[in-house]
Amino acid sequence: MGSPQPRSVLALDVGRRRIGLAGCDPLGLTVTPLPALARGKFPADLEHLGPLVQQRRITALVVGLPLDASQQPTEQAAHCRRYGERLARSLDLPLAFVNEYASSWDAAERFGLHGDRSGALDSAAAALLLEQWLREGPEPAAVPKATLDVGPGTGAQAS
Repeated sequence: MGSPQPRSVLALDVGRRRIGLAGCDPLGLTVTPLPALARGKFPADLEHLGPLVQQRRITALVVGLPLDASQQPTEQAAHCRRYGERLARSLDLPLAFVNEYASSWDAAERFGLHGDRSGALDSAAAALLLEQWLREGPEPAAVPKATLDVGPGTGAQAS
């Protein structure tokens, strides 16, 4: 796989209550945990993330997919995938997924954040995801526009 092209990226550790956020500079040298976002309805999340993406000149998104101990996607991974794809489409940004296994545990160990409820742990986990992505990739790809499910056999495309 190899390391991806350097760029300003936003990594998201998507949880049920909070989304941990981390960014890197355009050269991919510095990874910075950002304040976590308390989950709301998707439009509210977008209202928060849109300006952040503009301000940091983000050109791609990286989302962690939690795997179980045998490296299989979990139910939460399916949720993270859907959320990441919806966000990438809404912001018109390419997206990469990173297989995450125990990133929150690793972040808690590394940053002494066991039991943290402030969101610092979520963003520390996002920073670890971003570091992993910078090392291993993959290259972000455009997310295809969603097909509107208007009934069987219509094949209508969302614009």
